[in-house]
Amino acid sequence: MTYKEIVTYIEEIPRFTRKHSLAHTREMLLFLGNPQNGKKIIHVAGTNGKGSVCVYLDAMLRAEGKSTGLFTSPHLVKMNERIVLNGKQISDEDFCEVFEETMQAVRRMQDAGLEHPTFFEFLFAMAMKAYDRAGMEYIVLETGLGGRLDATSSVEPVACVITSIGLDHMEYLGDTVEQIAGEKAGIIRPEVPVFFAQTAPGSDSVIEKTAEKEGCFCKKIGKDAYEILGIEDKHIAFSCASAYYGTTTWKLNNIGTYQPGNALLAMEVMRYLFKENGHLQEWRTALARVKWAGRMEEILPKVYVDGAHNVSAIQAFARSVPKNPDGNIILFSAVKDKEYEEMISYLCKHADAEEYVVTLIDGDRATDAHILGELFRKYTEQPVTVIESVKEAMQYVLRIQGRRTVYCLGSLYLTGMIKEIIQESLSGCGEV
Repeated sequence: MTYKEIVTYIEEIPRFTRKHSLAHTREMLLFLGNPQNGKKIIHVAGTNGKGSVCVYLDAMLRAEGKSTGLFTSPHLVKMNERIVLNGKQISDEDFCEVFEETMQAVRRMQDAGLEHPTFFEFLFAMAMKAYDRAGMEYIVLETGLGGRLDATSSVEPVACVITSIGLDHMEYLGDTVEQIAGEKAGIIRPEVPVFFAQTAPGSDSVIEKTAEKEGCFCKKIGKDAYEILGIEDKHIAFSCASAYYGTTTWKLNNIGTYQPGNALLAMEVMRYLFKENGHLQEWRTALARVKWAGRMEEILPKVYVDGAHNVSAIQAFARSVPKNPDGNIILFSAVKDKEYEEMISYLCKHADAEEYVVTLIDGDRATDAHILGELFRKYTEQPVTVIESVKEAMQYVLRIQGRRTVYCLGSLYLTGMIKEIIQESLSGCGEV
């Protein structure tokens, strides 16, 4: 099969299979030769920030001279983004080879009477096989959804990490932060150290009690554990309260005010794993170089895409938007199963924007752009423009931008579509 045929096959998996148990995922790994064995796995769950924590961990591990596999989701433009080896996306050639090996295992599974893996299970299996083939020592795994029943929970980690908790995927995880925290805390394993970001008393308590029940070392990274020193030249600088880090100023290649907390969470995991003998200067250099696609990412001069797609992420985004004397424009879209009215209300009340543009993302889950537009008009007196085509919406905001800053958010699908449009225009395959 060609690379394109393989991607099509994987994308069509949801049409003919269903969610499986962790026992099924373990059986799949067994048929694949248990590629996870002998690897040091760091397992990361949470509502917001888990992808950022994963890339920060990966960068610092490589700064320590370790070989790493990084598994994240979703992808924004290309499926290879999900499987990263030593900081580089898996090549198309290796993607195809790993797919064929995984398919052979799947056929043996089906011959034995087991069901075909789900979309996420299949990509997870491919990733583990790729890391095993490459002889990776450390693997950083981001959960797909929740934690307790997520396919990634089929392996045994050396550390469990839980980022901030918020209301998202409530149809699957529960409608309170305590219920959602319970699902995220499902990644916790007996006597495996747990590190988590302070969020709210209710969710914090759930994580702490689960860790205590399992006999785990547990460390909460408080909101007062770091201080933001300022944003300059598109970098955010911060210091840490712990004497371990001294008076060092840390910098991130990002303007999101929520990112220092994610970075410190990753730093504390590293500190534990390397018994406080880590190379702090190397960590500092590595973190400053990290560019995490779709998270306050500047894709054109003064044009940012951000993956904020739930209420708590929108709140974090609004806190990160600096006052701009020239003004800001927000380009927005959302999917049907999100609390998009609350997201819009918060944006209008707390984000510094003088114009809103609403568009329609691809897919059955997309919310009608005109519905979103009416909600914006309900909460703001600023101009609201509805343009259903994402490409035409981008052309419009770039045409009216002037000296203003553009922020595109509301859905990771929107982020992916915009990045693809920009990439095509830069390669000469299209116009923006």
